[in-house]
Amino acid sequence: MASEKGSKQGRVAETGSQRLASGRKRAETAKPREAEAELEREVAFARKAALAAGEILSRYYKHGSYKVGSKGYDNPVTTADLKADRAIKRILTRAFPGYGWLSEETADTKERLKCRRAWIVDPLDGTKEFIKGIPEFCVAIALVERGVPILGITYNPIKDEMFWAARGMGCHLNDGAARVTRTRVLKRARVLASRSETARGEWEVFNGTLMWSPTGSVAYKLALVAGGKADATFSRTPKNEWDIAAGAALVTEAGGMMTDIKGRVMRFNQRRTVRSGMIASNGLLHEALVKVASMQNNGG
Repeated sequence: MASEKGSKQGRVAETGSQRLASGRKRAETAKPREAEAELEREVAFARKAALAAGEILSRYYKHGSYKVGSKGYDNPVTTADLKADRAIKRILTRAFPGYGWLSEETADTKERLKCRRAWIVDPLDGTKEFIKGIPEFCVAIALVERGVPILGITYNPIKDEMFWAARGMGCHLNDGAARVTRTRVLKRARVLASRSETARGEWEVFNGTLMWSPTGSVAYKLALVAGGKADATFSRTPKNEWDIAAGAALVTEAGGMMTDIKGRVMRFNQRRTVRSGMIASNGLLHEALVKVASMQNNGG
């Protein structure tokens, strides 16, 4: 009897342990599913916001009825920038009220630094191209978690190109998958350069070393690299987080690499939002590009 009783108690204890282990396993499985579902929701709202902003930009671009102001030397701002910014902010802050917010067209507050996740937005990257009627501008939206971009949207409404990526979901151009190129030789690579920098003659030093092509908008250039439409891009002039955060997510998920001009990893949603240049590539060319950019930077 004692033996039988002990055996029953053992089976009960074993069953209890199994249930506990099973419960833990279900909880562990549920967490990634919940996180994935939340990321999908964030992607959906970010795309919705990009489309809303893109519609505003398209309307002003086609009709030209907007005012142009200035935020400083060579830094114009239009009615379209401001209205697109308001549309994005309205959609994203209502859907995710606890997230931080950093935008080129919104006064910054340090409250975002307390947030685990923050939206980083440029409602119109490539304002100078927009004003000149060059369709190389875009809406750029990124979601950053603890300094790392986990979602990126870059939308060119005139060309109907929506590049989007999210952690673990890969990179996409509209409904198709997007990947970086496999070019390994620097002299054969197509490198996208800033229109402003080339106009100032800053890229002449790379003649014979790089095959460069002037293209508008930092965010758009990064998206083109992620989409395999170019091999690399870089800039030695300072860049703000809103210029490059969305592109960082796109390039990374597309299999490429993005760093600062010296090849160091960048973190976002920082107190100081300016970065000292950047390099984005298919990854295979990155080491060579860091050397070229740094060498020219030092005047050698």
